[in-house]
Amino acid sequence: MSLKVIQWATGGVGRAAIEGIIAHPDLELVGCWVHSEDKAGRDVGTICGLDPTGVTASNDIDALVEMAADCVMYSPIMADPSLVSRLLASGKNVVTPLNWFYPGQRDVADLEQACRTGNSSLHGSGIHPGGITERFPLMVSALSSAITHVRAEEFSDIRTYGAPAVISDIMLFGKTPEQAAASPMVKFLGAGFMQSMDMVATTLGFAVDPEAITRHEVAVATRNIPSPIGDIAPGLVAAQRFTWQYTVAGEPVITVRVNWFMGEENLEPAWTFGAEGERFEVEVTGDPPAHVTFHGWHPESIAAGLERNPGIVATANHCVSAIPYVCAADTGIRTYLDLPMIAGRAAPGLSK
Repeated sequence: MSLKVIQWATGGVGRAAIEGIIAHPDLELVGCWVHSEDKAGRDVGTICGLDPTGVTASNDIDALVEMAADCVMYSPIMADPSLVSRLLASGKNVVTPLNWFYPGQRDVADLEQACRTGNSSLHGSGIHPGGITERFPLMVSALSSAITHVRAEEFSDIRTYGAPAVISDIMLFGKTPEQAAASPMVKFLGAGFMQSMDMVATTLGFAVDPEAITRHEVAVATRNIPSPIGDIAPGLVAAQRFTWQYTVAGEPVITVRVNWFMGEENLEPAWTFGAEGERFEVEVTGDPPAHVTFHGWHPESIAAGLERNPGIVATANHCVSAIPYVCAADTGIRTYLDLPMIAGRAAPGLSK
């Protein structure tokens, strides 16, 4: 029998998740939460530009908490731990790209209790964090000995990200360097990335120093740069680089970095993506070393990315693919290390 899934939110990740749920032979979409009044009461497929699904979107949280379902794919803009606890306590497993990749010593007692109450599981996934920063470095690390450094890095053109409010108000592109220096993304992203870094450090056995290193660098426009938030004027932030590092005796052993640019032209400093263009990289320095580059998760053009961004689709797919495994897992917060190898499924028409 198919596992019944509720999709929570229909932003970029949510829309891609709905596509993935519909295509997955082991899953059935039975409900969907939406934030806005104008989406409530409409068919989920119509909202997402798909064929009608027969599932009506709702903004009634209580009704969805009470709905019979096996799992919630939870992807609003920001996570609400109290709501996640309610979903878990109601007996629903939760998969999300927003948090709980590897809680470690963080206080998750309320969530663990909710899991026990509902006999449910919670799993954080995605691609960065949730894949590039933990799953793939650990997988590749098995081919090396005497490991001295692990790096996970993203190079992305943010002009293909069709979320103007997030770009302007949360990521703080188009602001002054002084305004961007107070970016919430340092804390917001770091909360996820450092969980992945903890997973890598603990699994590989690095005796990391108590304090992590965090750096936030910006480049400004030298001419007007067209973007999803309008032209970015000279002197305003048009590229950002975030770096998190763990060290041992002051020497970096784990580095996670995000490079987000509004293109490569008219920037000061004159940053570029390099010869390989947009990509994700995983590098393990050991004996022997390994360097893996991932292409295909960036769109072919700005217009194509605004229509359907492969990186967002990959984020959603990693979560959707995990649902059957999380539903079968033991109660509690379950990380990548607690689950068997997660795989996708064959396309409709090609499966058994």
